[in-house]
Amino acid sequence: MKGQPLAYNKDNQEDKEPLFDTADTLTDTLRIFADLVPGIRVIPEAMAAALRQGYATATDLADYLVKKGLPFRDAHEAVARAVRACEVRGCDLADLTLEELRAFSPLVGDDVFAVLTVAGSLTARDHLGGTAPAQVRAAIARSRARL
Repeated sequence: MKGQPLAYNKDNQEDKEPLFDTADTLTDTLRIFADLVPGIRVIPEAMAAALRQGYATATDLADYLVKKGLPFRDAHEAVARAVRACEVRGCDLADLTLEELRAFSPLVGDDVFAVLTVAGSLTARDHLGGTAPAQVRAAIARSRARL
């Protein structure tokens, strides 16, 4: 806007078009989503199977090693090696034995299996906006109070 004349400048009309397009797209998307939600059917078994894919607890293992005193870059490398080993074997991190996990880092203790579960992963994030069940219940309560 610097250096423009103080009078009406028609060029400034063009900067609003992307904003209006975005608002229209968002409105249409929310309408579609609202129509989809009633048709969603939760299949717990399918959800549990999906959670076992993709090494969802790898970050938890890295966090665990960092809490044990390992620098993050080293924890990241140890977890990467563990995931590669699991890919070769066709298993999940939680399927490895304690001895196998210790081969990637000697800091691994028998308490590691608590963090290698989905429940452990969710519970570990017990802060505002986190995935811990207590935090999710609190967020639901806040949302209901606003409605």
